[in-house]
Amino acid sequence: MYNQNCQHLWYGFHAVTMQGGHYNVIEDAAIAVDEGVISWVGSFADFSGQADQGTDLGGGWVTPGLIDCHSHIVFGANRSREFELRLQGASYEEIARSGGGIANTVKSTRQASEAELMKRAELLLLDLMADGVTTLEIKSGYGLDLENESKMLRVARRLGEQWPVDIVTTCLAAHALPPEFNDADTYIDYLCDTLLPVIAEQKLADAVDGFCEKIAFSPEQIKRYLQTAAELNLPLKLHAEQLSALGGSRMAAELGALSVDHLEYATEDDVKAMAEHGTVAVILPGAYYMLKETQQPPIVLLRENNVPMALASDANPGSSPVRSLRLMMNMACSLFGFTPEEALAGVTCHAARALGLHDSHGTLTPGKQADFVCWNIESPAELSYWLGGRLNKARVKRGVRRDI
Repeated sequence: MYNQNCQHLWYGFHAVTMQGGHYNVIEDAAIAVDEGVISWVGSFADFSGQADQGTDLGGGWVTPGLIDCHSHIVFGANRSREFELRLQGASYEEIARSGGGIANTVKSTRQASEAELMKRAELLLLDLMADGVTTLEIKSGYGLDLENESKMLRVARRLGEQWPVDIVTTCLAAHALPPEFNDADTYIDYLCDTLLPVIAEQKLADAVDGFCEKIAFSPEQIKRYLQTAAELNLPLKLHAEQLSALGGSRMAAELGALSVDHLEYATEDDVKAMAEHGTVAVILPGAYYMLKETQQPPIVLLRENNVPMALASDANPGSSPVRSLRLMMNMACSLFGFTPEEALAGVTCHAARALGLHDSHGTLTPGKQADFVCWNIESPAELSYWLGGRLNKARVKRGVRRDI
């Protein structure tokens, strides 16, 4: 039983705790915070402890701080020209095979200094934070060699040191074949023998990710890469089944991956494997929308098999130039049939699970980090309803009000 006595009592709002992926509404709620951790949550009338300080938020709804569990915000230059090409009929795969896509961003990222990468990433980070994000995953994957992958991960770490947000770093070195390699197997050898051991030793990454796709790496190549990461005690994630069905999601689940992301072409066997192994499905409506895809992820299958469905921005310079996680909530509802409750769970408790943070983040629960947002709304569904606009009226990070 947690002690109601606390350093700070927040009150004057309704709340949804999101335990178990459901709203769990508390009307006229209060949250007690002690040393940056939630010590009590309930109706204000039921609070019987003592608080050193109190803040009346003056109405609205409080949710857990939003968690963006898949982003690529550290990069050298945007790819707005490729957006124009896609509008003229070129496909994502055609652009990638002609030297554009990820290869284009690799070139600009390698040329950029850490200060330049930091400045560009901060613009995106501040937009996401202003939209209610309190925890953000940032992937590398635009360096594709030890020097530049390390550079990207150092920048991501610095963002978390300089701004009131928790940053989770993920090494996505198996994102594409770099120009200096002609053979994918040889590159995977380099990642397994050289790059991953150094990244692990220097503690630059909290997880490892790869891209299992026809334009990237085969399931066999990715399996070897992920197995090496697991041997180095690095948690696993995977981009899979975005453009075709290769079985990467099933393979990753069997290896114990925290999440598999995209999943447009995932099969029933893939979904059942994810359910069996507790792997989270991360749905990325921004990329689906921008690439004008027609194959939707199997939401009904995922729901029927009780696979947790997280949502994320996939913020990147090419296929998902997204600066609002709430917009992704709307797209998940409008395009894929999510309910607003599922969408909010997707950016709170399920997103925390996708990052391995479910013990400390994602719900308004005693013992968890005091990250929450007060929204100027009349019902939680409005978070998925409004397209854009500034809805948050207070952003609390580790028990301290840190508005952006």
